[in-house]
Amino acid sequence: MKNLSDCRVLLVDDAKANLDILVEGLKSDHKLSLALSGEAALQVAARTPPDLVLLDIVMPGLDGYEVCRRMREMPETAEVPIMFLSSLEEIQNKARGFEAGANDYLTKPFEMLEVKARVRSLLKAKAYSDAAKEQIASELRVAREIQMGMLPHDFSGLEKAYNISFDAVLEPAREVGGDLYGVCAAGPERLVIFLGDVSGKGIPASMFMVRAISAARLLSRDGPEPERILARLNDELAADNPSGMFVTFLCAIFESPSGRLAMANAGHCRPILLRLGESPRWAVKDLGTALGFEPGIKFERTELTLHEGDALILYTDGVNEAFNPQEECYGNERLLADASALGAQTASAITKGLLQKVRAFAGNAPQSDDIAILALKVNGNVHRRGDGAL
Repeated sequence: MKNLSDCRVLLVDDAKANLDILVEGLKSDHKLSLALSGEAALQVAARTPPDLVLLDIVMPGLDGYEVCRRMREMPETAEVPIMFLSSLEEIQNKARGFEAGANDYLTKPFEMLEVKARVRSLLKAKAYSDAAKEQIASELRVAREIQMGMLPHDFSGLEKAYNISFDAVLEPAREVGGDLYGVCAAGPERLVIFLGDVSGKGIPASMFMVRAISAARLLSRDGPEPERILARLNDELAADNPSGMFVTFLCAIFESPSGRLAMANAGHCRPILLRLGESPRWAVKDLGTALGFEPGIKFERTELTLHEGDALILYTDGVNEAFNPQEECYGNERLLADASALGAQTASAITKGLLQKVRAFAGNAPQSDDIAILALKVNGNVHRRGDGAL
């Protein structure tokens, strides 16, 4: 926790005599910054963020109320405690100060002993708050490392065994999130591929994500058809779900060397099929029902044959539901249009290219949802077009 002697207090008053009194009383206890106007206070705070602001109200130019409001809008001082020191003692003045965002209010003339006591109290509260936030941030960083460690990153062994290339990216909107993906061997010629999106964000979603991905891996070992995997996974998640959370989930079985791809969808975004010489299209028609609501739900299977050079893009709604600063949605039409330029690329170039397109569209708008993209591309030793495959 930060020592109080290392804390910086910004003193703001247009009367130099008042500043002199405060400096004399506080200089031995804390680091100090000074400003003789509201405009100067904002500049000093942006340049050297304080741990506490002592702020006069009646000043030429920007008054203390406006300075307080602007500091609450600045990232550097949004959570810095602010105490008004003012000769305005009417209750409406104090109420207006707290409405502007102040943490404390002391009227002039004041006793320096009381000022010092309130300063220490506010600085201690901020130091405890900062320490708690850092502890939480540290734990979230560890949680993120654990969560990301559960996802596959090296596909080289599977790529060599099944003649198919993979690449994936996952960017949570917060430190941890609820998007998930996986690729599991279910036999010498069967590969289980899945991608999901847990409802909500943050820690609750990440915990449900861990449960979902662990169960999905276990259920994929025997390599049943994808609709059976979804049905059993749904029963597992719905059996004990007091929080009422759910997960959209797309599961696929790829068979090599035939190129058969069987898919089942549980309320998830439809994957995109990229085939050279053709326009991108949705690989499944129906969305289905998300997992975790109630047991006993049935799911439909869709089958197609992937040929050499074909690619499939699986993604979460953080992609097609990204927003730009004008609050325009990226949308499915733009997604298909941007995907059309990626068909001839490698799996790695597809994921990175699509993410770049989404980022360029969103600009400086904050990321509103987790983003996951999984791309696969068929290499060789599968049925070529015209060989009688589906």
